[in-house]
Amino acid sequence: MKSDARVFVAGHMGMVGSAIYRRLRVDGFTGILVRRRDELDLRDQLAVNQFFETFRPEYVFLAAARVGGIWANNSHPAQFLYENIAIQTNVIEAAYRHRATKLLFLGSSCIYPKNAPQPMPEDCLLTGPLEQTNEWYAIAKISGVKMCQAYRKQYGFRAISAMPTNLYGPGDNFNLKNSHVLPALIRKFHEAKERGDPEVEIWGTGTPRREFLHVDDLADACVFLMRQYDDELWINVGSGYDISIGELAQLVAKSVGFRGALKFNPTMPDGVQRKLLDCAKLNATGWSPSIDLDVGVARTYEWYLGHRDSLRV
Repeated sequence: MKSDARVFVAGHMGMVGSAIYRRLRVDGFTGILVRRRDELDLRDQLAVNQFFETFRPEYVFLAAARVGGIWANNSHPAQFLYENIAIQTNVIEAAYRHRATKLLFLGSSCIYPKNAPQPMPEDCLLTGPLEQTNEWYAIAKISGVKMCQAYRKQYGFRAISAMPTNLYGPGDNFNLKNSHVLPALIRKFHEAKERGDPEVEIWGTGTPRREFLHVDDLADACVFLMRQYDDELWINVGSGYDISIGELAQLVAKSVGFRGALKFNPTMPDGVQRKLLDCAKLNATGWSPSIDLDVGVARTYEWYLGHRDSLRV
């Protein structure tokens, strides 16, 4: 992947896509192609095909997706299923049809079964039922993984898939109704500190364990995999360790400077009890993350403070 190659980052306005874009810029890439949603609707097959026909991207990072937490998945199942399948179907087909050299599809660790072994290896996919709170998003992402496999098998198209763990960092969604747990905690604790609240309510029991990866580490892994990895089997991308939601809440509270009490609400859903990726396959390639969770949370809070006025809150 030469520095003057035409590289399309689909979803460059989102947290993951913007991190990949930043990483490519740092690495000196000069032919980066990006389009906002109002310039190119990736759900529109004709528009996507015309874009690829005109600009002929050589490499494609497929980071565009409708994403959200438990509430969003439960409330908008049709949108999560339709929009993600439409986006990935249009982009993968157009990339193949217009002879892109390689495509990287970003899935999610939620594709694995609810009762998968922990840590979750790649080969546990489709071995059991999914977690119901995000099954629509998971089914869409599974179809993307399988589409990459199918296009490689039938056409020899070099499509690869990476399955990241829970992500956080600059560009995250801090809306309390449809964000993921870490940015939601940052906002909750910050606003509680501003109001002088004596306590903060946290959904669930606090016992489930989650793995987190800073989005800049994911971007680094994506560029590495585009250069080094070329296999039909998907590959997990994670930090290699997990933390309970209760411990995470304490870490975020400390980083934000909130000194009140933590009140867990067991009437709200926990999701699966543990979700840790087995990253032995990735580790064998020589790649590893570089941003520790406490450092990453502090950086994310600092970013939040500097961008509050323009965020989806």
